[in-house]
Amino acid sequence: MKGAFDRAALTAQLQAGAQAMALDLGARQLEKLIDYLALMVKWNKVYNLTAVRDPAQMVVQHLLDSLAAVTAFDGARQVLDVGAGGGLPGIVLAIWAAEAQPDLRLTMIDTVHKKTAFLTQVKAELALHNVSVQTGRVEQWQAPHAFDVITSRAFAELADFVAWTQHLLEEGGHFIALKGVAPDDEVAHLPAGWRVTEVRRLQVPMLEAERHLVFVERAMA
Repeated sequence: MKGAFDRAALTAQLQAGAQAMALDLGARQLEKLIDYLALMVKWNKVYNLTAVRDPAQMVVQHLLDSLAAVTAFDGARQVLDVGAGGGLPGIVLAIWAAEAQPDLRLTMIDTVHKKTAFLTQVKAELALHNVSVQTGRVEQWQAPHAFDVITSRAFAELADFVAWTQHLLEEGGHFIALKGVAPDDEVAHLPAGWRVTEVRRLQVPMLEAERHLVFVERAMA
């Protein structure tokens, strides 16, 4: 039945998509990603976390879409996911990193309490010890430490993203923004002192829409 939560079929779909991206996911990672999906489906009935209702479409538009970006975080230590929403890419990145990059620590922040309540529940149920969750406005938040990578997915235009979060970026750190089509206009309106170092096109299996990663760092004086 369309829309049913068929765990075996969804796991097979996720594994096939990951393999198409040359991403080797272990059994534990696959299990936790599907557990996360199950929680999203359950909470979505009340909290409206996503407009996507079909679990098979969630695998493509949420899990694989986020997994396509994870290798961009190779070597990251402290990552901040801004406007984390239902946990994309943050929760997906955390599940991947727990096995692939055990030193990575991920903080997620959102202004909407019901979303951070969901993220806190996901953290507890999936035992994601590399995750912390904050509720509030990122531009007002004074973090206990700086971040070497700050990321977002469908949060804001690049200029606002950088302006609101630059006080949290450590010296030598960079931003990674997950975007749809290449945001040429947004790149042109970056605040002074910042530059785009790369716009990387992603190929997401079973998804025809365009996806890009935009890397931003401080311009050299």
